[in-house]
Order: sequence, then structure tokens, then C-alpha cells
Amino acid sequence: MAPQLRREIGVFGATLMGLGSIVGTGVFVSIGIAAGIAGPSVIIAVAIGAVVATCNAFNSAQLAANHPVSGGTYEYGYKYLNHWLGFIAGWMFLLAKSASAATAALGFAGYLLNAFGVYNQNYQTWLMLTALTAVVVLTIVVLSGIRRSNFTNIFIVSITLFSLVVFILAGIPKVVLSGGENLTPFFATDKPIPSLLEAAALMFVAYTGYGRIATLGEEVKAPRRTIPRAIALSMIVTCLLYISSALIIVGVGEEVIQKLSQADVSLAAPLEVIARSGLGVRVIPQLIAVGAITAMLGVLLNLILGLSRVLLAMGRRRDLPKVVARLNSGQTTPYVAVVVVGVAIAFLVLIGDVKTTWSFSAFNVLIYYAITNFAALQLSPEERLYPKWLGWVGLASCLFLAFWVEQQIWLVGLGLILVGLIWHSLIHRLINE
Repeated sequence: MAPQLRREIGVFGATLMGLGSIVGTGVFVSIGIAAGIAGPSVIIAVAIGAVVATCNAFNSAQLAANHPVSGGTYEYGYKYLNHWLGFIAGWMFLLAKSASAATAALGFAGYLLNAFGVYNQNYQTWLMLTALTAVVVLTIVVLSGIRRSNFTNIFIVSITLFSLVVFILAGIPKVVLSGGENLTPFFATDKPIPSLLEAAALMFVAYTGYGRIATLGEEVKAPRRTIPRAIALSMIVTCLLYISSALIIVGVGEEVIQKLSQADVSLAAPLEVIARSGLGVRVIPQLIAVGAITAMLGVLLNLILGLSRVLLAMGRRRDLPKVVARLNSGQTTPYVAVVVVGVAIAFLVLIGDVKTTWSFSAFNVLIYYAITNFAALQLSPEERLYPKWLGWVGLASCLFLAFWVEQQIWLVGLGLILVGLIWHSLIHRLINE
């Protein structure tokens, strides 16, 4: 049997790991983009995303509780479906989340440079160097073990949550004084239903960091109890934050939503745009900038953790070279996988296009969670913790929303699935020979 990682995370630590993965680009970027697409009906998009994500969250929870190993849906696909769907899940996760991690690193760099007023001709160079520095530092943190990673995550999430709560409290008087007049017209005037569904697809991705709890299933204490509780708590807190933030966004006025639709999310957080344009409180934009910086760091940290654990699982099954499955002497870190992930993210920082990453991630993540729900439908009555209909709702909604992102995005996604399947076929043929 392959060496196993040590179980060191309780409910509190696992919940904050989930929040660190969810409350980042989701609240600081995705809600702003979705509001620019759907207008005030972004509130419905947030709710739709929450419903779909909740189905997926509970299905992920019961799969992880019954099969608590590193790898998430990659492992569930192998155990409950077949090796083809298991591989596709792992492949989609690596593609989507590596690009998301690079975006988080570049987002952190952009927010940090903006905070210090760096707008000179060498801006692009400083952006790359700052992003690469963040990747290197957090890769070292993850290499130091899960305890130190957990402590760093708690610190980061605390700052992020504080800045969001202040933002919401500062925006409530503005929304109350408007009397709801900024909520009309409620739906986008151009293609209201497609706009709403595209926004819902983007908002679904904003919730999906709870999967990080499942990918760390091998490292949590009493997984059958800890994982469902941590995922449920993460979803409740996130849903409250997102709905509150969406109400503030649409309540500050139409001119702010127009600014959001034009914002360059790699350089300025949408919530910072709102704070500067609509709240009228001088200190709030600076606080939001700090929250955005810590949020991007939290996303990057948790993505390195999650990606390395999926890489570990794929190495164990020989879907990738076996060397990535090596653990350190204390059996707390898959050190080769962490280094590989860090190098891959650093490479994407240099060549990635942050403007399309979120939509690309949306398609791949929706396919990934469609497989999650399909696997949950195969659970036996003894293994099942929640009603079977949650699996059907999650599966249908993921497949439906996946194809409401831009056409070129899902065409590229389907092409990359084909490339992955060819690799999978070749590597297994070589092993069998």
C-alpha cells in the first residue's frame, strides 16, 4: 500500500481551508463580472449558483466521507465509475485550477502594485516578478507541511473576511436610502435569459472552492464527520457573503455596474471599483484592496495544496509519472508534486491570459463536478448520506450551465478533453506492455 498522509485537520481548519479557496476571486472578481453581464438579476444568478453548488457540495461530502483519500473526483471516478471518467476528472481539475492559480498570482500582483501606485513603463515586468515571487513563497509554505499551510490560511482568511464584512456594513445605508430604485430594470435589456445563465455559470465557479476540502480528505480527522460539516459551514458562510455583496453591488447604482462590466479584473478588484465610486467612505477602498490581496494569496495557497494532492493521486495510479507520488520523510507533504505544481503555475504566469481564465475555468470545473455528481449516484444505500435526487439535480445543472459560457471556450475545453484521453490511452498501453 502507498504511504498515506497524516491526518491533522479538524472541522475548524477544514472549514477555513474551504473558505480560503472559495472567498477569493469569487467575491472579488466573479460577482463584479456577473453584475456587468446580468445587471440586478445577478442576485438570481448568485442564488442559482448557490443551489447548484450546494448539490455538488453535499455529493462531494458524501463521496469524500466514504472514500477519504487525496485526489477528490479523480479518485471517485475511478472507484465508482471507470478509469476513463476518473482520468477526465483529474485532467480537467489540473487544467482549470492551474490556470486559476496563475490568475490568482497575477491578480495578487496587480492589486499589490496598484496599492503602491506602480504605473510606470516597467509595470508588466514588475507584475510578472511579483506574481512569480508569490508562487515561490507559497510553494515553500506548502512544502513545509499541512500545519504551517493551515496556519497561514487562517491568517489570510481572517483578513479577507474582515474586509468583506466592513464593505457590506458600509454599503447597507446606501442600499436602504435608494429604496430599491436601482433594481430596475431587474433583467438585462439585451438577451436577459442567456445573460442570466452565463452569469449563473460564472457564479457557480465562485462557490467551488469547497472541493478543496474533499481533495484533502486523506488529511482530515474523522473524515465521515469532519468533511460534511466543514463543507456545509463553508457553503453557509459563503452564500451569506455573496448574497450580501450582490445586494450592495446592485444597490449602489447603474453607473457602477457599467464600470464593472468594463473593469480589467487582472488589475483592479470590482469591489474596489464600487468602494471608490459608490460608497463615499475614504478608507474602504484601501481596506478592500488589502482584502483582495489576501484573498488572492489564499486562493493561490489552497490551489497549490489541492493541485498537488490530485497530482499525488494521479501519480499513484500511474496516470502521471510515479515520482510525483513521493512523500517527504514525515509523510506530511507530496513534495515532488508540490514542486511540479509550483513550476507549472510559474510557467502559466509568464504565458497565461488572465482575461479568459475565469470562463475557461467555469467550463472545466462544471464538467469536473458533473462527474462528481455522476459518481455520487453510484453510492450504495449504506454509503449514502443525502437523498439521491441531489445527484441528479447536480449532474443535470452542471451539464446545462457548462455550455452557456462563450462558445470558443467550451470548444477548446472539449479539445483538451480529447488530448487528455489520447494521453491516457497511450500511457496505459505502455504500462500494460
